Parts: sequence; structure tokens; C-alpha cells
Amino acid sequence: MLTMKKFDPNAAAPQEAGIFGLPFSVEEAKLVLLPVPWEATTSYGGGTSKGPEAILQASKQVDLFDIDMGNFFEAGIAMIDISQEVQQWNRLAQEQAQLVIEAGGDANDPALRPAIDKVNAYSAKVNDYVYTETKRLLSQGKLAGLVGGDHSTPFGAIQAFLEKYPQMGILHIDAHADLREAFEGFEYSHASIMHNVITKTPLKKLVQVGIRDFCEEEFNFIRHHSGRITTFFDATLAEEKMNGNQWAIICDDIIQHLPKEVYVSFDIDGLDPRFCPHTGTPVPGGLEFREVLYLLKKIVKSGRSIIGFDLNEVSLGEVDPANVTDPSGEWDANVGARLLYKLCGWTLTSAI
Repeated sequence: MLTMKKFDPNAAAPQEAGIFGLPFSVEEAKLVLLPVPWEATTSYGGGTSKGPEAILQASKQVDLFDIDMGNFFEAGIAMIDISQEVQQWNRLAQEQAQLVIEAGGDANDPALRPAIDKVNAYSAKVNDYVYTETKRLLSQGKLAGLVGGDHSTPFGAIQAFLEKYPQMGILHIDAHADLREAFEGFEYSHASIMHNVITKTPLKKLVQVGIRDFCEEEFNFIRHHSGRITTFFDATLAEEKMNGNQWAIICDDIIQHLPKEVYVSFDIDGLDPRFCPHTGTPVPGGLEFREVLYLLKKIVKSGRSIIGFDLNEVSLGEVDPANVTDPSGEWDANVGARLLYKLCGWTLTSAI
């Protein structure tokens, strides 16, 4: 069995190694990742339920030394085994969800109600699983991060974090506002995660960055909850940069709205889609990879702590033999793994 004493961080990752090629068990690791292979309510591009496994494999190509944070991995990072039970729930829920989606997604159609109810019941099971696992990790003194799956997956984790950190705020990086109410009848839709957080938890502050695809109902929801939600729309950010404002100054503006303890909820489509072309609902525009890393760094350098995070919507997409440059979407997993490593690093650095 590989141990830290035998581990060479400068060598290629051993086949038997865990996330990022590291030798830590869940018991040994300071930071533990919870994979959630779930995407039942996605209605456009699919494949995000395979995101955790894709990121796990791609992570072994990441060089461990970090110019900002050094060898932070020595604190220990591990990933829990992917739950076969959650995978089964996902398969069963997807079958029911497809009936609804293919029929037009009319939540008021009585004929679709049984299928919608089944999807909602499976979604509740996933929420309970994620909540229980996250609470267990936090009670053991672990740092925790979630790897989705679609963006509905972290609801239970956010509930557990709020119990331990009632004053925390959420930094939400996304192309979408995710403030729709029970989209297509699915109470825990990936398009409803932040609506559920605002209406079903005591979260005091949600700061959204990069939002560029939203409906009027969501825009009005933001205005109605202006005391709890601050949204930095992508169009506004782009205009500020075009007018010569430095990203460093823009980051300071974002950070001032965040409390001392910050939970990061990251949908990878918050990035420019050239970094995640196979994600389920890519949208033109978005943040640069380096802009995101700089924002995370500035949060920690401001004296705030990143207490936990989720990373969602990494997908390999559909295999296209004609796409010889990227036939399987491995680029998305590569970017996801490197983003995940930085999230782990700044979370561990915050805790030191």
C-alpha cells in the first residue's frame, strides 16, 4: 500500500493512488471530497453524473507543487468512493425525468405528476445522503468539498455547513442565476439550487458572479431579495473591464460583500465555455480561468476563510469520433481537476 513515506510528489501518479495521485485515506486526510454522480433534472446537455469519475482520473495529471501555496497537499486530500446507490437513484430518476422533459415539462399536466413526484422523491434522497455525509465529515473535524454531478447536488451540503457556520456566505460562480422555482416541476432542479437555498435555509448572504443567462422571474427574485443576494452580472463585469477597470479592483468590490466565512459554489459553466465546452448548458462570455484563481486568492488574502466548496457540471459530453482534437471531452475534466485542486488548496490554506 502506498504511504506518505514512500510517496514522491515529483513522480508520475501511481496507478493505485487516490485523487491527485495522493496516498491518503479518508481517515488520514484533512480535506475530504464527496462525489455525487447525479444529473436527473438536466434537460439540455448531459453527462455531468460522470463528472466525479472523470475529474478523479484527470486529477492524476496535476503537478502538486503550487507557486502560491507550496505543498499544501501534505495536509491530506482524499475522495470518498462513488456511491453505487446514488448512481442507481440517478438512473431511476432520469427515466422518470425524461418522460416529463419529452412531454414538454409542463408541471401542471396531471398526467406528468406521478413522474415528477418520483423525481422529487429521489432528489430528496440525494439531499439527505449529501447532508448526512457532509455533516459526518464536519463533525469529525474534516474540511469538506463536494464534486458533482449537476448543480442541484450541494443543497444538503450547504444545509450541513450552515449548521456549523451560521454566519457564512456563499460565493456562487455560474453562468446561470439558478433562482427558478421548481423548474419543470422538479423541486430540486439544477436550475433551482439557489432559489432553494434562499427560501429553505437561513443563509444571510449570496454573492453571485458571472451570471449571464437568466429569466425575468429570476431577475425580479434578485431585486426582491436584495438584502440577501448581490449579483455581479457578466455583462456588467465585461463593461467594467472594457472601460479600463482592473480585475483586482473588481475583485475587491465582490469581496466586500462576503462575510468572514465563505463557502464557494462553483458551476464550471461560470467560466468562458472554451474551458468547458462539453458542460450541459454552456453560455458565451464568462470568467477567465486565471480571473477565478485570482479571486479565490484575494478572498483568502483579505483575511476571509474558504470553509468549503462544491464544483459541479463537469461533463465529457457525447463522444464524437469526428472531433479529432477532443473526441471525449477530456479537456473539461482536465480543467475541472485543476480548478478543484486550487479550491482544495485555498480551503486548506484558510484553515492553517
